[in-house]
This record gives sequence, C-alpha cells and structure tokens, in this order.
Amino acid sequence: MYRSLQTKSAIMALFFIVLMPAFSLAQRAISFDKEPLTIVQQSGQKIELQVEVATTPEQRERGLMFRTKMAENAGMLFDFGKAQPVQMWMENTVLPLDMLFMDAAGTVRNIKENAVPYSRDIIDSGGAVRYVLELNAGSVKKMSIKIGDRIASAATKAR
Repeated sequence: MYRSLQTKSAIMALFFIVLMPAFSLAQRAISFDKEPLTIVQQSGQKIELQVEVATTPEQRERGLMFRTKMAENAGMLFDFGKAQPVQMWMENTVLPLDMLFMDAAGTVRNIKENAVPYSRDIIDSGGAVRYVLELNAGSVKKMSIKIGDRIASAATKAR
C-alpha cells in the first residue's frame, strides 16, 4: 500500500509539472490593441476586417490560443518587427485557422489554409516575412485571397 501511494503521488506530481505551464499560460491576462485592417486584392477589391495586433513576444506567444470563437470579420495580426523567417504552430489553439504571411510591405507571400487545431506541426512562412495574419479557417477561399494581395492597417503604416 505504501508503494502504491508513493507511485500515485509521483504520477500526480508529474501531471502537474507537465500541465501547469499550459494552465498558467491560459490564465495570464494578455490584452491586445484592436484596429481596422484592409486586404487590398490585386483586382482592387477591398476586404475590411477588425484585427487584434500582437507585437510583443508575450502577445505573439499567446496569439489566439485557448479561444473558442472569433467573429467572421476578425483576425489577429502578428508583427515581428522586421522581415525574418517565421514558424507558427497550433498548440493550444482551438480554432482552425487560415494564415497569411506578408513581407514588410504587407504583400502576401505565402498562405496556409485550414491549420489544424492543437497540432504541433510547424507551419513555415516559406521565406522572410514581417507579418502573419490569422483568420478563421475558410476565410481565404471565401474572400478569394491570393498571393500578391496586400494588407493595410495602422500597424503596417506606422512601421
């Protein structure tokens, strides 16, 4: 019985060591500024969105993790401060997402559609990018977003 209790205690300790980082990340309150963002398609058509902006390392780390819904015309814009290769993943992300990878000028250089929730698979930018825009899965198809389209927002104009 003593050995059984000891084993149970060890298993519980391991459980908390493994899961506590995820719980603490989920519980930390992180706020994001919101701003309008326009996707300007090569045809000239404009798509208006309201996005949250992730500019700090803590904001970029959290992103859309743990969220269970996002408005249809919403998204999150990640600003990495300079063009660089970027790798994203979907760990702790409940929502399936489309990702747009943009260079410093805001031009879409790569697109990942229907990123799988909770996946640890690396989603690579495919080259140097400054911005990543995450949208609800299916948005790229629905809005006919293509490589070469551009984004414009206060965040992209200010930098």
